[in-house]
Amino acid sequence: MQHTEARRPSRKGSSPYRILLCGVFGPYGVDDAFGRKENVMELFHNQVTKAQGLASLRLHHRTFGLYFLAANVEADVTILDFPSLRRFRREIKRRYDIVGISFITPNFAKAREMCRLIRREAPGTTIVLGGHGAAIEGLVGLVDCDHVVPGEGIRWLRSYLGQDPDAPVFHPTLPSNEYRRILGVPLGGPTASLLAPGVGCPNACRFCCTSHFFGKEYVPFVQTGRELFDLACRISKETGSDAFFVMDENFLKQQQRALDMLRLMERHERWFRFHIFSSADTVTQFGIRNLVRLGVTLVWIGVESRSGSPFEKNAGIDFPALVRSLRDHGIGVLTSGILCLEHHTPWNMQQDIDFLVHLEPDLIQFMLFTALPVTGLYLDLKEAGLLRQDLPLEEWHGQKHLNFHHPHFSPKQAAQWLEYAFEVDYRTNGSSIGRLVETAIRGARTLRELAGEDKAFAVRSKQLLDQVREYRPLLPAIKRFAVNDRERQRMRELERAAEELLGPQSGKDIGLGLLATAFAAAWSCRLRLLGDRIQPRTLLTRYPEAGSSGGR
Repeated sequence: MQHTEARRPSRKGSSPYRILLCGVFGPYGVDDAFGRKENVMELFHNQVTKAQGLASLRLHHRTFGLYFLAANVEADVTILDFPSLRRFRREIKRRYDIVGISFITPNFAKAREMCRLIRREAPGTTIVLGGHGAAIEGLVGLVDCDHVVPGEGIRWLRSYLGQDPDAPVFHPTLPSNEYRRILGVPLGGPTASLLAPGVGCPNACRFCCTSHFFGKEYVPFVQTGRELFDLACRISKETGSDAFFVMDENFLKQQQRALDMLRLMERHERWFRFHIFSSADTVTQFGIRNLVRLGVTLVWIGVESRSGSPFEKNAGIDFPALVRSLRDHGIGVLTSGILCLEHHTPWNMQQDIDFLVHLEPDLIQFMLFTALPVTGLYLDLKEAGLLRQDLPLEEWHGQKHLNFHHPHFSPKQAAQWLEYAFEVDYRTNGSSIGRLVETAIRGARTLRELAGEDKAFAVRSKQLLDQVREYRPLLPAIKRFAVNDRERQRMRELERAAEELLGPQSGKDIGLGLLATAFAAAWSCRLRLLGDRIQPRTLLTRYPEAGSSGGR
C-alpha cells in the first residue's frame, strides 16, 4: 500500500472536521456478491483494448474527484483509494466525522455495503455519497446514508463545512495513471500528470451521463489560457513531466482558452504535450496544425454511429479524412462507437462496426448503448416502460448486457456483438500499440517537412522522433506476438521506417528489443497461468489541515 502526504494550498485557521474520502473496495473485475468480472478497474483494458490480450494497454487511474475535494476544503482529510474491504473497515474505526464515498452505478452494491459497515463500526459518522452513482433515483431510500451529492461536489462540501463555496478551486498535482505496462514492459520515466480544466459538457448528448450529471453545462475550474498555462507550469515543475492527460469532456470547446495557452507556450517556449477529449467538430474548427503546435499527442473523439440520424456534433464531418490527417501529423486517435443503439439492426450495426474499424484509428472504444440514471435516454426509456427491471445495477456497465428491451437484439446477442466488434478491430488493424508506433512514424515524416517553418514545428518534429526512438525497442516484441501475419508484416515495415528516420539500430537498441521481447514472453505466461486481472494497489493519502485540533 502506498502512503503519501499530499501538497495542499496554505490556509489560515483550523477546522475540527476529520473526513475520510473513499473509492469503492476491491477486488475489481470479479464475479462476487458486489460486482461483475466485466467491470474492470482499468479504462483501456475494460473498454478499448480488451480483446488484445498480451498487447492490451494496462493502466490504473485514481479516483480523481476525491483528491480535488481534499485539496479544496479546510479539514483533516484522508483519502483511501482502491481499498480492500478489510482495509476500509480498519480505517473507519478511526472515527471520522464524515465519510464520503465516490462510486459509479455498477458499483452500487459496494457503496451500499460500505454504508452498512460505517453504521455498524462507526455510528454517528455522517455518510455522504457522490460520483456518478449519486444519480441513481431514490438512492437515499436504497442506501443508509445521510447525504447524496450529484454533480460537482466541491461547492457542496465547502458549504456543508461552513466554508466559502465560491473560493477558487485549487488543482492538486496528480499522476494520470499508476500502473503502466505495454506487452508486460514497464514504462519508465515520469508519468503524464492530470490536468482538469473543468467538468461537464454543453453538447448534452442524450446518452451521456457526464453531461447530464453536471446539468448539461460546462463548469470551468480554469477560466483563461493564462490560468491554464500557469497551472501546467506549476504541475510540470513539481513532477518533472511536460505531458498531461486532460480530463475535460470537450477540451477544444473552449477554443479561445486553448489558443491563448498555445500563444503563451510558444512565447515562453514551454512545449507541453497533451492527451485530450474533443468532439470532431471542435477538432476541425481548431485545426490540425494548431493541434500539432499545441502538442496534442492523442485525441479521443466520439464517432458513436454512422447509420441512422447523425449526431449534431458529427454533422458534415469526413471521418476517414480527419482520422487519416490526424495520424499523418503524429496525433494518435481514439474513436468511440456505440452498439445496439435504438435504430440498430444486425444489418446496419455491421455497417457501423465496419465503418469504425476501417477508419483505422489507433484505438477504438466499443460500448453497449446503456441508459444510465439522470440521462435523457434513461428518462425516455423509463417513460416508455423499456428499462429492464430484472437487471441488477451491477450489470449496468455497458460491457455485456443491455439494460433496456431492444426490438432487435436479445441480451445474449448484444454481448456477442460487442465481443465480435473488439475482435474484428484487433484482427483487422492489429494491436493498438503497433498502431501508435505507426502514427509516431507517420507524424515524424510529416513534421520533418514542416520543421523549417517555425520553432513550434521544429520542436514537435524532434519530440516525435524521440517518441519513435522510445517505441522502437517494442517492435520486435509486437512482431513476435503479432495477432496475425498481416500485423507481423506491418511491424517489419515499421522497423524499416524507423531505420530510415533514426539510422541503424545500436547495440543498446538491440538489447532493449531483446529485453522487451523477454518481458512480453513472461507476461504471456502470466496471463495464461493467472489470468488477466490486475488489482490496483491501495493508496492512502493524507491532507492534514495545519493547526487542526484533529477532531471533536
